[in-house]
Amino acid sequence: MKGRVNSGLIAAATILTVSVGAGAQTVTISDDVVKIGVLTDMSGQFSHESGEGAVTAIKMAVEDFGGKILGKPIQVVVADHQNKPDTASALARKWFDVEKVDMIGNLINSSIALTVSGLAKDKNRIAIINGSGSSRLTGDACTPNSIHYSYDTYALARGTGAALAKEGKKSWYFLTADYAFGHALEADTSAVVRAMGGEVVGSTRYPPESFDQSSYLLQAQSSKAQVVALAGSGNVLVNSIKSAQEFGIQQRQTLAGLLVWETDIKALGLSAAQGLVLTNAFYWDRDDETRAWSKRFFEKMKVMPHMGDAGDYSSTMHYLRAVETAGTDEAQAVMKKMREMPVNDFFAKNGRIREDGRMVHDMYVYEVKKPSESKGDWDFYRLREVIPGDQAFRPLKDSACPIVKKG
Repeated sequence: MKGRVNSGLIAAATILTVSVGAGAQTVTISDDVVKIGVLTDMSGQFSHESGEGAVTAIKMAVEDFGGKILGKPIQVVVADHQNKPDTASALARKWFDVEKVDMIGNLINSSIALTVSGLAKDKNRIAIINGSGSSRLTGDACTPNSIHYSYDTYALARGTGAALAKEGKKSWYFLTADYAFGHALEADTSAVVRAMGGEVVGSTRYPPESFDQSSYLLQAQSSKAQVVALAGSGNVLVNSIKSAQEFGIQQRQTLAGLLVWETDIKALGLSAAQGLVLTNAFYWDRDDETRAWSKRFFEKMKVMPHMGDAGDYSSTMHYLRAVETAGTDEAQAVMKKMREMPVNDFFAKNGRIREDGRMVHDMYVYEVKKPSESKGDWDFYRLREVIPGDQAFRPLKDSACPIVKKG
């Protein structure tokens, strides 16, 4: 097992003893390097939500940590999974078995995140998910080796679904991407809507690679539902919102983007996006700390970061601190420290990682500004509500995670 050393494996690992108070700590870094893999979409429809931004954020964390840990180098490797679970699985297996990668980060695309987190469990390595949203990752598909960090479909539903239902918008129609993320987002939002006395009058599932949403939007328009909910993301979401504006859907119905990134708003422009209600874990202009970090990211990428980028940085830094504190890169020792240590940085205050792998932190409901309200480039959002972390995410008592101890 990676990171566990016996007398026959001395050549494969570095062992040293350092003073810790009155005692001593044995430090074990397998293969003389801590290796982080960024498995993401570098060229497809989710690349503007991950891709180079994810790579940049994770490399920033490594650089800020100092590039070394316990005297050994930190290495970052990158691969494009092309939104194909088989490709992602093959890459992750090679990284774990051959290249001895310790942790894989980002993992945009929920189908891929579910696949790789299972592999991390089998190989006793670590997967930290920031790009993907399916709440199954801390539900029935949870593992002791994976962390779901930035957001999930339950929190998005709890934010946007509840906000619109409170306004009296009780009838909903879903346009849902036909893969793990879309299914989870529709299910979680539907549950919130029904719990608040609303109803789902219909839904249509579309292939995630389908870029023309015209026929689906016309079905939603003819449903006369008060809310047309877009349970998808990527370029398809952007095209859907543009088409909805052309069809005049927003004149009589409310359009709800259940997962909207700042890059989506930039692509749409405020004229098309104004009035959208959305839920987010991070906004660059939230406070002085978020602005300071975002300025550094912008200098490298020429775009403002979103919650995936900020989460990739924060979770990588948390991982590295846990390795340092544990004195080893062995997965279970590191996971234990990550759960014990709170997250207090620009991304989250008093964040904590639960036994199901969910990183619990505050979430935020925003509304997209009108063009006349914006004070400049990337000034997109007006805060509507802060949802405390213990209310934003599914309670452990309701979890389907098999490793959660029920009272």
